[in-house]
Amino acid sequence: MKQTNHTLFDFLDFDPGNSGGRSLWIAGPPAGIDREGGDIVVTLPLQKQKSGVEIAPDRSVERKKITLRIRSYGFRVLRMCTGEHGAPMSGSEMLDISPELEVIPLDFRKENRQWTIFDSRGVRRAVFDFSKPQTRYWSDLIPPPEEQLVASFYPDGIREVGISSYDQFFPARQDAFPLAFLEEGQRFQQATLSFHSEAGEVFCGTGERFAKMDLAGRTVQLKNQDGQGVNSRRTYKNIPFYLSSRMYGCFLHTSAFSKFSLADHSSRSVQIYTEEPLLDLFLFGGDSPEQILRGYRMITGFPAMPPLWSFGIWMSRMSYFSAEEVEGICLRLRDEGFPCDVIHLDTGWFRTDWLCEWKFNPERFPDPEGFVKRLRERGYRVSLWQLPYISAGAEQLEEAVANRYTGQVRESEKRGGSDFSALDYAGTIDFTNPQAVVWYQGLLKRLLEMGVACIKTDFGEEIHMNARYHSMAPEVLSNLYPLLYQKAAFEVTREVTGEGIIWARAAWAACQRFPLHWGGDAASSHDGMAGSLKGGLHLGLSGFAFWSHDVPGFHGLPDFMNQVIPDELYVRWTQFGVFSSHIRYHGTSAREPWEFPAVAELVRKWWRLRYTLIPYILEQSHIAITTGFPLLRALVFHHPGDKMCWHIDDQYYFGSDFLVAPVMKGENRRDIYLPEGSWVNFFDGTTSKGPQWLKDFESPLEEMPVWVRQGTSIPVYPFEISCTDEMDFANVTTLKMDDSFKGIFKTRWEGLS
Repeated sequence: MKQTNHTLFDFLDFDPGNSGGRSLWIAGPPAGIDREGGDIVVTLPLQKQKSGVEIAPDRSVERKKITLRIRSYGFRVLRMCTGEHGAPMSGSEMLDISPELEVIPLDFRKENRQWTIFDSRGVRRAVFDFSKPQTRYWSDLIPPPEEQLVASFYPDGIREVGISSYDQFFPARQDAFPLAFLEEGQRFQQATLSFHSEAGEVFCGTGERFAKMDLAGRTVQLKNQDGQGVNSRRTYKNIPFYLSSRMYGCFLHTSAFSKFSLADHSSRSVQIYTEEPLLDLFLFGGDSPEQILRGYRMITGFPAMPPLWSFGIWMSRMSYFSAEEVEGICLRLRDEGFPCDVIHLDTGWFRTDWLCEWKFNPERFPDPEGFVKRLRERGYRVSLWQLPYISAGAEQLEEAVANRYTGQVRESEKRGGSDFSALDYAGTIDFTNPQAVVWYQGLLKRLLEMGVACIKTDFGEEIHMNARYHSMAPEVLSNLYPLLYQKAAFEVTREVTGEGIIWARAAWAACQRFPLHWGGDAASSHDGMAGSLKGGLHLGLSGFAFWSHDVPGFHGLPDFMNQVIPDELYVRWTQFGVFSSHIRYHGTSAREPWEFPAVAELVRKWWRLRYTLIPYILEQSHIAITTGFPLLRALVFHHPGDKMCWHIDDQYYFGSDFLVAPVMKGENRRDIYLPEGSWVNFFDGTTSKGPQWLKDFESPLEEMPVWVRQGTSIPVYPFEISCTDEMDFANVTTLKMDDSFKGIFKTRWEGLS
């Protein structure tokens, strides 16, 4: 039985007392060091451990050896890979290493019981220490410890990231291993490594984590699944990257199921576990979170720039069902003065709701080309929902199975999750098969050539795990699947339309290259809004620049489909959406503003404000795609030295200049933290200085707590428009945040009057 009271073995999912043929091998001090083509290769001995509750070496078994290859990319990134002697570092779809990151040759020297690795500047980048701990004999009651691997890494030559050595109560009772492997069938199957964690150290990132800003004390499961909301441990977007308040980042280069124990199983250690036989890690150092995230993007790729129109309003629901219905919605938006750029058709445009065949229903959409053209003439782009699974009743199923465009399922498997339809998804499109990619892109290409502007790449968090895929085991493909799926859709969209964009839910490392992503199926509640923001902040700390969420939440509570959305929530979520990189209205029931007549006029005012801010949003987006910044930024991006900012998850920077504090509790007041600086209230022009807390700050429904850095100039569009097609950027002006500014709604422009 698993030792549920032994947290180390719980973390490894391993019971040495009942190992079932699995054995544990622990790395000891290095046995050799060499230089190979600019890399440093360290040879490490591995000692098998006896079966039993306590840790003890099995000296009857000969030691094995493994190598640790260390490479420097530039002067702020270190890569460390375990492997067989002479094995090269592997590539993957996750890596898109910038040509700016040159491989910096490393060398080493042996002195004073240390092996020091240094770069071409003579700056140390790693140290292996052979010093023995100082002791004074007292008793033989507890035997001395086995020698462990003791090493420190300096990704930027300054900050130390130390291996967690001797994390134990006594030698037989360890809380973490510096480096260890689990063997089964005479082959390593899993690996674990630990770094030292300091008291008070904060961790964040790891993907769209619906959790507090400080993840210390949590074990994060890096396995994509349908999040089924935004208020649980499940998440659609796991990214095997974390950021530490000690100003380093760590990227685990794998798509296998993995875990981070962030000072949880042991408060002294960050423990990394992966269900792969080897470890491949990147460490990033820098003076700020932005520098570290820029380093991560230089390894995994920078985001593409979304098109101008994508920053306008998107209107949707689950679902519109006919061309007549959609055109009526679009006409009414224009007639009533609601600016809008995108109309999204969700699950209802096929012959059967949810039965994705990539074809319009000929009865309800008799002239799809004309339908799309008419909408485009009125300033609308069309977005279409689809998914990467083929239903049992789909006309493409026979062709897909015959040509192995889907994973070859060994036995029938029902697809559950949040599809609300009980359809049997009989096949997962196999994006490891190049021919399947071409076939899938052909399905989308026909729609894009019709004039469709964007494909919603929904789902993708999970695949048939009992299927055979063209060139990858399902255990490795599952997490990587959204990257392959989204890349295929993004690239064909860019090829046909000239504009790269998708609307995606799942993600893994490197998916930031293919924007944009939204936060999944949030509940239409204040908890849903708060959970969405937490997820967005962590995603921005995981390399993503662009992110959105369903306004005003996707589903009702407790009635999933039919719950009435309160006017107050509709407005407050609208305000949050206006100050997000992208804003889309979507959900299980009608989301159009006239469905909320008591607040429709106020919402119109906020929609116009969104279009006023688009020049600023574009300016900040161009910054984001070349740096480590997201559009929606946790406060730590600008205030890493302020300990308070490492714990705030209900405020954010919008770009470099706006400080935004959404109202998310159903009250017209909230506590707000103003960080260091001088701040101008965006709605009344008053100024305040930080750092300070504003307790019970009043914010009537017509306004939102938003401040702007004093002295900044904000580019804005001063005229009322219906869509971004009408923007003439020669008309862009600036708002100066000085004593002359009296509040945005008091500014007399056509667009805001």
